[in-house]
Amino acid sequence: MSSFKTQHLSSAMMTAALFLAITGASSTAQAQTYSLLYQFKAGNDGTQPGAGVTIDPKRQALYGTTGEDGSFASGTVFKLNKYGETVLHSFTGAGGDGEFPFANGSLVVDSAGNLFGATLSGGTYGGVCGDSGCGMVFKVTQSGKESVLYQFQGGLDGNYPEGSIAIDSSGNLYGATSSGGEFGAGVVFTIDPTGQEKTLYSFNSFNGDGQAPYGGVTRDDSGNLYGTTFAGGAAFQGTVFKIAPSGAETILYSFGSQTGDGSEPFAGVSLDPKGNLYGTTYFGGASNFGTVFKVTPNGTETVLHNFGPSPDGESPFVGDGVILDSKGNLYGVAGSGGSSAFGVIYKIDVSGKETILHNFSGPDGKVPEGNLAFDPVGNLYGTANGGGAYGGGVVFRLTP
Repeated sequence: MSSFKTQHLSSAMMTAALFLAITGASSTAQAQTYSLLYQFKAGNDGTQPGAGVTIDPKRQALYGTTGEDGSFASGTVFKLNKYGETVLHSFTGAGGDGEFPFANGSLVVDSAGNLFGATLSGGTYGGVCGDSGCGMVFKVTQSGKESVLYQFQGGLDGNYPEGSIAIDSSGNLYGATSSGGEFGAGVVFTIDPTGQEKTLYSFNSFNGDGQAPYGGVTRDDSGNLYGTTFAGGAAFQGTVFKIAPSGAETILYSFGSQTGDGSEPFAGVSLDPKGNLYGTTYFGGASNFGTVFKVTPNGTETVLHNFGPSPDGESPFVGDGVILDSKGNLYGVAGSGGSSAFGVIYKIDVSGKETILHNFSGPDGKVPEGNLAFDPVGNLYGTANGGGAYGGGVVFRLTP
């Protein structure tokens, strides 16, 4: 069932800040601005939109999830456009449905406008997953109809899917679970359009492999999948990995291999046209507040920025990776640190210089989580997990 609401939202602001930007309309040069596009309120609306947003220029809309509340207090899938917010689906946590899509990666949208994502909990209950459920992968149409594509069982197929899901031109989905699999250290999986799941790779931390791929996967044009593991690796501080279409894994980098290189990466990676990977670590670096890193295709790692202490951002969490613009500048969020200790939006240019673009203070949102997203004219969109006028989190826009 869908519900439609326009409260908490300025239609004029949405028209100017979202509709024109997403349709690619030209704009004059302007100073950096931060705007609230939507403020969540406890109840049917949903709260804690920690996974960021996905932009759909064709339909002039943003999509995302909330980790709490909704009609059944189990989270929602929402759509935001110039007309307001629509709750497309409220998770029930019953009958095989999922619940609590906490800190999962942004939704993916296909050419028909169908949305795909995962929930950390719900699906199949009992067994190794107990009362929390093993998690599931879902599809939601533009009309709000939800289909459960796959329920994880907590065995060789893994359990607790977290992080970003990728989609190919045939509609196959790719992702990772943070636990389960042959060795209990998580898996990389694929699900075809009929809901058939295949485990592509099971992590085995006992042999120097990674463990707990919280950040999901990124797919290149050749079908290779890339990501990070929070733990495991040669120094037990996490890895950056590559999975070939055949299922063969390569550890591109093990954190802790050199002093100050960062440790425990929660978020996934972004890929540039040359095959370089970019991401963040939660710990390590010069101040032990995490880093922004680059890993080349041959496995050379470079620390581009050391976070902290405040007023810099600190400790980028699950989903808090980076995105690249056409010039190679990086943008991201950190959910803590900053002038008010509520997190920041930052930019790192090609020389490695960091600029704090926005400090969250509470009324404008707090604890930003999830990857940022660009619209066709270069505006940035994202979510803060809390704060705003109602305390339930916000969707924001930043003109850098």
